Amino acid sequence: MPTRRWKSRATRASPTSRQSARSDSTTRRPVPDLFLAAGAPAVQRCERCGATWPELDATATCRDCGGLLDIVLPAPSVHGAALLSRFGGRCCTHPGSEASGVWRFAELVMPGAAAHVTHPEGNTPLLQRRAVQAYAGVADLRLKHEGHNPTGSFKDRGMTVAVTHAVRVGATAVACASTGNTSASLASYAAHAGLPALVLVPRGQVAMGKLTQSLAYGATTLLVDGDFDDCLRLVREASTELGVYLANSVNPWRVEGQKTIALEALQQLGWDAPDWLALPAGNLGNTAAMGKALREAHALGLIARVPRLLAVQAAGAAPFAASFADGFATRTTVRAETIATAIRIGAPASWDRAVRAIRETNGVVTAVTDDEILDAKAVIDAAGVGCEPASAASVAGVRKMREAGVVGAEARVVAILTGHVLKDPGILVRYHQEMDPAPPRANRPVEIAAKLADVERVLKSRAR
Repeated sequence: MPTRRWKSRATRASPTSRQSARSDSTTRRPVPDLFLAAGAPAVQRCERCGATWPELDATATCRDCGGLLDIVLPAPSVHGAALLSRFGGRCCTHPGSEASGVWRFAELVMPGAAAHVTHPEGNTPLLQRRAVQAYAGVADLRLKHEGHNPTGSFKDRGMTVAVTHAVRVGATAVACASTGNTSASLASYAAHAGLPALVLVPRGQVAMGKLTQSLAYGATTLLVDGDFDDCLRLVREASTELGVYLANSVNPWRVEGQKTIALEALQQLGWDAPDWLALPAGNLGNTAAMGKALREAHALGLIARVPRLLAVQAAGAAPFAASFADGFATRTTVRAETIATAIRIGAPASWDRAVRAIRETNGVVTAVTDDEILDAKAVIDAAGVGCEPASAASVAGVRKMREAGVVGAEARVVAILTGHVLKDPGILVRYHQEMDPAPPRANRPVEIAAKLADVERVLKSRAR
C-alpha cells in the first residue's frame, strides 16, 4: 500500500452567525424554522447552543460548546406534488448521480454539491414475505432491505454524502470508529474518492465479513483494545488533533444521506405513509435520520401524516430503551454485549437527536434479547431474504410490540433491514451447526455416503 499523507487541508472557517437555540418540540408538528430561504446556502447549526457554521466547514461538532450539529437546508423551490414529480422523474432513469437512491433527493440532502462521490447507492427493495408477516403477526409488513447497497449496508447512504462533503472542503484524509459496517463503507467511498482512510474497530468484536471489507478497500485499519465507545473517543481526538475528516454518525452530513431510506420507502409506497417505521437502534444516527426525514417530508407536503418510529435495541446494549421507559428523564451508558455486533454500543452518540425523533413521531423504543433476534433472523433468512443479526432486531421488535398490543394486527409497517446476510457468516455457522442444544429453527447439514439411497433417505425424512 503506498504511503499516504494524513494531514488535512480542510477549511476551518469562523462562524458566520449566532442564533438562539430553539427548544425541541414534543409534538408531531414540524418546527417552523425547518428550512432556510430558497436559494440560501445550507448551514450547520448546533443543536445545543444554536451557533451556526458554514456549509463548507469541516467541523463535525460545535467548536463553541461541543454539541452535535444539524444541517439546515434551503427550502426547495417547489413543494408538494411538484417536488414529488421532480423526484419521480429522476428515479432509476438518469445516468450518473441521479441513478442514486440518495442523490435523486438532492434538494433534501445537499443541494449545493455540483459533483458527488457515488457508486451509486440506494434503490433498495421493499419486500413482502408472508412467512415474515405471519411471524410478526402483522399482515402488511414490508422489509426495506438496505443490505442491497454497494457495501452491503445502509451506511452507504450516509457515506456518499459525508465523503462528498469531505471532498468539497478539501480534506486529504477521512476517519471513523466502527463496529464494522461504517468502516467498510468509508473504506469503499474513500477509495472511490482517492482519499486515504483510517478506521478504528474494537479488537475481536467485529464480524469477519465486515473487517475484511475495510482491509480489501485499502483502509488503514486499527484494532483497538477496547469497545466501540473507546474507538469513537479515540477517533474524535484524532480528528481534532490531527485534522482528519471525521465520518462517524456525529457528522451531520451522514444523517442527511440516511434520511433517504425513509424518503425512498415513502416513494415506493406512493407517498402513502405507513403507520410504523421500525429500525434497529445502536448509535442512534439512523433513528435521528428517520425522524428528520419524516419531519421534513411532512412540512413540505410530501406526506399527509407522520409514521410512528419503533426503535429496537438489543437487550445487552439498551441504554436508550431504558431511558425511554422513564420518559427520557435519565441518560445512562452500559457495557454493551450482544451477538448483534452492529448495534453493540453502550454510549450512543446521537442520543439527543434520537430523543427528538422519538418524541416528534410519538415513537416507541424497545429492546429484544439475542434469542429473539436470532429467531427473527432465522425466519427472515428462511424466507429467502436474509440479513445480518442486527437487522433482524427490527422484525423482532415489531413482533414484541404486536404481542404487547402496541402495534395493531392491521397496521401498515415498514421494517428496515440494515445489512446483508453475508456481513456476519460466522453467526450462521454457529446457529445452524454448532449451538447445543440446536435452536428451534436450525437447519443442520447432514453428512451422507456417496450413495443415492442416502440422498433418498434424507429427502424422505425431511418430507415428514
